[in-house]
Amino acid sequence: MEAAEDLFEGIVMCEERYHGEGYDEGFTEGNRIGEMEGKQYGAVYGAQAGSELGCYLGFASSWRLLLSSSNDEKQSKKVKTLDSLLKMIQTFPTDDATNERLQEELTRVRGKVKQVCSLLNVQPDFGMRHDGPGLSF
Repeated sequence: MEAAEDLFEGIVMCEERYHGEGYDEGFTEGNRIGEMEGKQYGAVYGAQAGSELGCYLGFASSWRLLLSSSNDEKQSKKVKTLDSLLKMIQTFPTDDATNERLQEELTRVRGKVKQVCSLLNVQPDFGMRHDGPGLSF
């Protein structure tokens, strides 16, 4: 009778065993796929953020150069704001992708860009064009 009980115990417990094995395999596969998708998303998002910051840096550097020749008091506020924007971009934490404040810092840079554009009375279009020449101002 003992052998029959062992046989039935194996049958009853096989569902639990297969369930556990399936869970382990699914968990491992999910981690692998999730890591791949995370790397792809990070690369795309990082490239977009880097392109945006580079665009802002070029914009601010160009305006700073244009305004540096003028010693007008009106221009000094614009120059100070541009210098502040340039400093924010140059100190942006690009070396630590795990920094939780990246999005917050990028939002601050965007706000400063809006302030600079308002002071300079320009309406830039920093959008990337897929059908045209690229960035436009």
